[in-house]
Amino acid sequence: MVLRSCCKFGPVLVWFRLGYVVLLWLCVTHLRCARAETKTVVQKDAEFDVTYNDTVTSDNQIIYAFNHTVSRNKTEGVRVTVDVLSEGAESSPILFVVRQKQAVLSFQVPLILRGLYQRKYPYAHVGRTLCQPPTRSLTETQYFFVDVSTLSSLGTHYQLRISRVDSFTLHTDKKFSFTASPSQPQYFKYVFPDGVDTVIVKVNSEMTFPCSVMSIQDIQCPVYDLDNNVAFIGMYQTMTKTAAITVQRKDFPSNSFYVVVVVKTEDEACGGPLRFYPLRPDELIDAGNRSKTLDVVVSPAISSDVYVMGMLFCLGIFLSFYLLTFLVACVENKRSVDRPTVVYTSLLGKPGVTPVSPYEYGSFVDNASTLSSEAITDSIASDANYGYMERSLESVAGRSRQESLSSIEEDDYDTLADIDSDKNIVRTKKYLCVSDLARKDKRVLSKKYQIYFWNIATIGVFYALPVIQLVITYQTVVNVTGNQDICYYNFLCAHPLGNLSAFNNILSNLGYVMLGLLFLLIVLQRDVIHSRALDRNDLNALECGIPKHFGLFYAMGTALMMEGLLSACYHVCPNYTNFQFDTSFMYMIAGLCVLKLYQKRHPDINASAYTAYACLAAVIFFSVLGVVFGKGNMVFWIVFSVLHILATMLLSTQLYYMGRWRLDSGILRRIVYVIYTDCIRQCSGPMYIDRMVLLVMGNIVNWSLAAYGLLKTPNDFASYLLAIAICNLLLYFAFYIIMKLRSGERIQCMAMVCILFTAVVWGFALFFFFQGLSTWQKTPAESREHNRDCIVLSFFDDHDIWHFLSSIAMFGSFLVLLTMDDDLDNVQRDKIFVF
Repeated sequence: MVLRSCCKFGPVLVWFRLGYVVLLWLCVTHLRCARAETKTVVQKDAEFDVTYNDTVTSDNQIIYAFNHTVSRNKTEGVRVTVDVLSEGAESSPILFVVRQKQAVLSFQVPLILRGLYQRKYPYAHVGRTLCQPPTRSLTETQYFFVDVSTLSSLGTHYQLRISRVDSFTLHTDKKFSFTASPSQPQYFKYVFPDGVDTVIVKVNSEMTFPCSVMSIQDIQCPVYDLDNNVAFIGMYQTMTKTAAITVQRKDFPSNSFYVVVVVKTEDEACGGPLRFYPLRPDELIDAGNRSKTLDVVVSPAISSDVYVMGMLFCLGIFLSFYLLTFLVACVENKRSVDRPTVVYTSLLGKPGVTPVSPYEYGSFVDNASTLSSEAITDSIASDANYGYMERSLESVAGRSRQESLSSIEEDDYDTLADIDSDKNIVRTKKYLCVSDLARKDKRVLSKKYQIYFWNIATIGVFYALPVIQLVITYQTVVNVTGNQDICYYNFLCAHPLGNLSAFNNILSNLGYVMLGLLFLLIVLQRDVIHSRALDRNDLNALECGIPKHFGLFYAMGTALMMEGLLSACYHVCPNYTNFQFDTSFMYMIAGLCVLKLYQKRHPDINASAYTAYACLAAVIFFSVLGVVFGKGNMVFWIVFSVLHILATMLLSTQLYYMGRWRLDSGILRRIVYVIYTDCIRQCSGPMYIDRMVLLVMGNIVNWSLAAYGLLKTPNDFASYLLAIAICNLLLYFAFYIIMKLRSGERIQCMAMVCILFTAVVWGFALFFFFQGLSTWQKTPAESREHNRDCIVLSFFDDHDIWHFLSSIAMFGSFLVLLTMDDDLDNVQRDKIFVF
């Protein structure tokens, strides 16, 4: 049965197998024929510096085979240049694939590059440099192939040329010129010579636009040399006319690197205009001619010896001030020892020391042109009628000096019955003396003004910690991403040290810290001397001269040190978002100087630390708002100008009436009444003429600054706000000096030397400040147009000189405030005028 079944179905299986074989053969044959009909591969042995004109379609593929000899000791660049000669190739571009030993480069022609808002720019002329693979042999023959294909059924005509780049390797201190465009980027190789560990690569052009990018990349394939990928690796900068990057050997294990220059498709990144095009999908835009001629030169950077010299120079300048201060202190101490003295016994039987010939303040009577005898009589009568009498040595010395300051409160004086009843009358006298405004207990005021120091120290700690954390993050981002557009350095004079990109800009801030510390030591010395004088009941310390309160001086010295620290943090990575780090304590210093000037003659009514720092916080708040929202925002400028004028008027009223006025619902009624009685009913001049002159001038200056800001809307709002603070400080300081001389007082030799020295240094400092080596109000590329080379020791630039001189000038300004009233140390306070 089985044998019979097999015989029955055997012929059927044979015919089935035979048919299957025939069908399979027909399919294979058809596929081979179809492939032969649709694609023809043509391989050509090609040569360098020969232009090949060919046509490629979807039916044929052309392969060009090249070979060249590669030497281990010599690097030669190979450049591929392609032109598409047929029109309408954008719909079906030609694909070029360059196959090398260890790299593959592919691109299409026309090359489509994208700009903002997905704008598309076609380029029919493309030039690319091939990445040369390394070789271990002394010489080696390498092959590479250029495959040309397209999916267009119509023939596309093109030109292909492979040529050698003779100047592919850059040489030290030798300028090389070349031309680049978006579709024809250029890059060159540089090898560190022996003995050179750091170089600076400078790329310059006489053309501002088109915008370009300069990149430093390691020797590896592929090289990222197109606008859409140049930021993928290495360090890079956008540029208009100049760019400079400092490169260190330690960052490149191969002891060599590529300098890549790419021209961008649009100029918006460099601050140039962005032409308006309708946003239509798949619309190709003609970019026009965007070729740019550039020069590149690689020069050795400074050596480690220059770093050492720069540090020693910086330390030497500021340590010399310590030495000079020590010598002056020794001379003053010798004078005080040699000066004859008389020992007297106070009413309590305690010994005291006073100079033999104290300075007699005779100008109070001699200055008849300033004060009439009637005014003097009124002043004396006021003192007699309203409970003020000159305090005797016994009443002052009888206070317990051992009582802890912690048990004293600022409002303790209010327990005296006559304070509230007569302070309105005392403060509104026509001619005030310092004794009228120095009635509060010295221990109370000392505690009040010490709060300035502790508050600013606390503010400094809480402000500096997040600042340091932020700038470290900035520097890390710069080092990791290589994006050197984040920080606005003077790249022509930015010397790196470790992870810091511009160590010289950080080092030059050392002066603020060292001179701030020196000022604190000088103030401490004076504080100790004054405390000892009070302990031995020295008459001059108790009843003569400007009341000495050192809390604001301590705050000023601390603010100067914090300015140095925060300025150094800012220069780790200076940019638009952290500029307020550099200016916040400048506002603090200006405000504290104004408060100290006012405190000299108004110790009882000077602002408290809490009020002062709250006002300074409001200033810094507006500074941040102005930096973020002020550029071109008219609404912001209107609001700020109105607030500026209102604040000026309120402060003027406070100063004119010595705080004896109220801001309440009846303020308008009282203003109308004063205008009616003093201007309409009878024309009477101001009671306090000197104060009125100061306040009128102050209002003119501030109203003018407000009008300037409203009309010009300056981009640098932080500097504009700082200018307002400095103008007011200078105005008040000039008024103080004039009134001091007008009142018959004199300026001692030390104070005069400090004034003249400080004025000269400020002049030179401002000259270097306005050089403007960089500016974050513009794009990074535009900012680099202002970069300049180093001017001192090949290490410090103009801005570093500004740091040196401004720190010295601030220190001198503080000394002026500290010493300008030393001539009054032997003058009774009821003979020192208030102004």
